[in-house]
Amino acid sequence: MPKHGVKEARATSADTGEPKRRRLSRQDRYRQLIEVAWRIVRESGTDVLTLGSLAEQAGIAKPVVYDHFATRNRLLAALYGEFDMQQNALIDAAIENSEPSLAGRASVIAGSYVDCVLAQGRELPGVSAALAGSPELESLKRESEAAFLQKCRALLAPFAPGKDIGVAGLRAMLGAAEALSYAAAMDEISASQAKEELLETILGMVSRQQRPASRRPASRPVS
Repeated sequence: MPKHGVKEARATSADTGEPKRRRLSRQDRYRQLIEVAWRIVRESGTDVLTLGSLAEQAGIAKPVVYDHFATRNRLLAALYGEFDMQQNALIDAAIENSEPSLAGRASVIAGSYVDCVLAQGRELPGVSAALAGSPELESLKRESEAAFLQKCRALLAPFAPGKDIGVAGLRAMLGAAEALSYAAAMDEISASQAKEELLETILGMVSRQQRPASRRPASRPVS
């Protein structure tokens, strides 16, 4: 009788016509969790994002989320890594179609940075702020920034007579890029205004690097 009862329960469940839940691959589950995490940040803010809230919103058990991220810090790092990966992909794709001139390269940097921030909407500022909350995450953010600035230096340095861009100029450019992009994300200014102002900032920064290298200190690696 018990065996018959089990079989009957299973048959009844099948008779309801409810679709069976498909088991996602590990990669697909990771993508799902990343998308749900961005949605939580967008709708409720970064403070609400925990591994528990992510599991609840994704409709899965907590151990599944912990298996992917282990800690909230790792989840935040994964979100920032998504932004960093998209940013690099946008810049690399734009470089292939840009003019090999200062204006062309500067336009690529300005447009790609703003577009990438806007693609994440208002979520990115919160994630960036959360990254500053622990030494490990702040280190990750700075490593990502350093790689981005080295890429910018490689793009812009050939157009400076000294053939180099100083760290101070690169950091000033990054500060402007973040401020303008976040302002556009918060609808304080338009995307086109952010791009135009950032473009002018980059062009001005490069023009200030035009003293011969022998007359100014050698540039240090971005860190």
